[in-house]
Amino acid sequence: MRRVMCAFLCLVLCFCSVEGTEKLPLSARSAILMDAVSGEVLYEQQADEEMKIASTTKILTALVVLEEASPCQTITVTQEHMVEGSSMYLKVGETLTVQELLYGLMLSSGNDAALALTEVCGGVDAFVAKMNDLAARIGMASSSFENPSGLDGEAHYSTARDMARLAAYAAEDPGFVRLCTTTRASVAGRSMSNHNKLLQRIDGCIGMKTGYTKAAGRTLVSCVERDGRRLVAVTLKASDDWSDHEKLYKFGFAAEE
Repeated sequence: MRRVMCAFLCLVLCFCSVEGTEKLPLSARSAILMDAVSGEVLYEQQADEEMKIASTTKILTALVVLEEASPCQTITVTQEHMVEGSSMYLKVGETLTVQELLYGLMLSSGNDAALALTEVCGGVDAFVAKMNDLAARIGMASSSFENPSGLDGEAHYSTARDMARLAAYAAEDPGFVRLCTTTRASVAGRSMSNHNKLLQRIDGCIGMKTGYTKAAGRTLVSCVERDGRRLVAVTLKASDDWSDHEKLYKFGFAAEE
């Protein structure tokens, strides 16, 4: 009996050292809360499981575009840019600037905008190669990307930990932060609203990206700056992601009080 008790205590201590002293009641299958500046992990839950990430992919897509193109560069929409899923409702033949397409990418989560933006690298294949190159530079060692939109694919996956690394990197880019904190925009006669409810629900939220496919479930990457600290949170396959992120940030900021 003594051996059993000792073994049990060892397991408890091991669990506490990895996930902290409090187990949060999250709906997510996989989750992480990270200090975006130091990289310290404040909370994690199956954070290294490779999973589908849906439209949170578009964080990486936007960063590649911001590296590769001028906001004023123009792109003409073709039939090849038409695709299933969420859309900013582009029309074949219309010409938009990169900046306009980025708003369609981040606010409307337009898969059509994602494909149109690949033209900054000469097409989908070259663009996806840039995505994987940037992911490798950031240290996303457990991730693979095969499209710019986040549609499900055999070679399209990441982990909560890798997506937190991506979010921390993205939060350093002022152009990206302007995009994901914009709540409303008008582009070529289209009125678009940001899907991220955390912008209104959490003090100091600077957005990031929502996502959903039937296979991936609800995915969410967010960032909050408060009291001189910047934290990023990721939840994958969560039935109540808004509440999950509220719980994660309450936990993270309370730890410093």
